[in-house]
Amino acid sequence: MSESEFTVVVNNEEQHSIWPVGRQVPAGWREIGVTGSRRQCLDRIEQLWPDIRPLSVRRGTGEPR
Repeated sequence: MSESEFTVVVNNEEQHSIWPVGRQVPAGWREIGVTGSRRQCLDRIEQLWPDIRPLSVRRGTGEPR
């Protein structure tokens, strides 16, 4: 396991995060096939996730807290 290599993960609310490669992804999250350095993964998240509100809020079905 390399602590300097990460993978981008996403949950059902389309919230994105990074997770160390080789560690089990937490329940409710899935890998999307993007790996690299911490900075590379965070840069990719910026491109993929411009509106950081949860999906249910963006759709108007959730209440912002």
